[in-house]
Amino acid sequence: MNANLRLSRIILLAALTTISACKSKPPANVAATVNGRHVTFDELSKQVAIQFQQQGEQTSDDQTAIQRLEVLRSMIDNEIMLQRAEKQGLMATDADVDGKLNELKAPYTQEEFQKQLTAKKMTLDDLKAQLRRDLSIQKLFNKEITSRITITDKDVSDFYTANKSSFNLAEPQVHLAQILVTPSPDPNVRNLKGDKAQGEEQARKKIQMLEQRIRKGEDFTMLAQNYSEDPGSAPNGGDLGFVPESALEKANVELRKMVMQLQPGQVSPIIRTSEGYRILRVISKEAAGQRELADPRVQQTIRETLLNRRDQLLKAAYYEIARNEAKVGNYLALSITQESEKKK
Repeated sequence: MNANLRLSRIILLAALTTISACKSKPPANVAATVNGRHVTFDELSKQVAIQFQQQGEQTSDDQTAIQRLEVLRSMIDNEIMLQRAEKQGLMATDADVDGKLNELKAPYTQEEFQKQLTAKKMTLDDLKAQLRRDLSIQKLFNKEITSRITITDKDVSDFYTANKSSFNLAEPQVHLAQILVTPSPDPNVRNLKGDKAQGEEQARKKIQMLEQRIRKGEDFTMLAQNYSEDPGSAPNGGDLGFVPESALEKANVELRKMVMQLQPGQVSPIIRTSEGYRILRVISKEAAGQRELADPRVQQTIRETLLNRRDQLLKAAYYEIARNEAKVGNYLALSITQESEKKK
């Protein structure tokens, strides 16, 4: 999409939620307000630096403005959800934060961990604040959405009937999941931690950290959701679906050989590809032919698919309702719009 057109669309979206809340002049250093609470330009600049630091190419003024608007929109959404979690008494405790912090620190020495923080331009207090927000919002989603989803046997049966042909495998296939880490941060990546490697060295250290955590028994799916930089599979825990053996060989003969040596449940070593670093997990291997509904693996696959779909749908709807009910003033969007009008 053309950068100017994309900028116009983002400004329009932001402005639609801004008009009613921005009638008065905003306080100094305030980028936005959410139900009266301030999101400052200092906080915005820090988040932009974290997410878009060390970019390989010079960005235009319009691209920089797009980045700031996108980051601010995410900060506004997080503030809306955080306020909801606070209202319902779902804020993460100090013990929750310390427990998650210890998990993150486990693969590193103190010096290495500090280097990770420095590379992200974060202090320890910044990280603790982020963890508290993330854990609180996760508690909110678990209570309001995930815990209320029910997948019935009829749902599973109906899905199988409607998609029976997709369970008829023309050739042997491998059900794969992956964690991808790239040296070049992609603004389209939306893992749960907002974590993106900044450069080759950080990408290599990040994938090594993730491999260590996997070897220690941490859940592959959660690590993929939190840290993978593949925008397509990260929201689904890295799930790539069923990949035909021929597709593996076409992609890379050595890769196919490695995958075929792995048994279901096993994880590959770190793989260097043109996109970055990968870790693959073999979920299952399927022979050619029709897989029946009675197969427990078929039922599990369908249940997980339906659960993920419904979870994503309800979260998207929940966000929209929450935004509509919140009083938001996006002063950055308003200032960009006003500046554009002055230039006409």
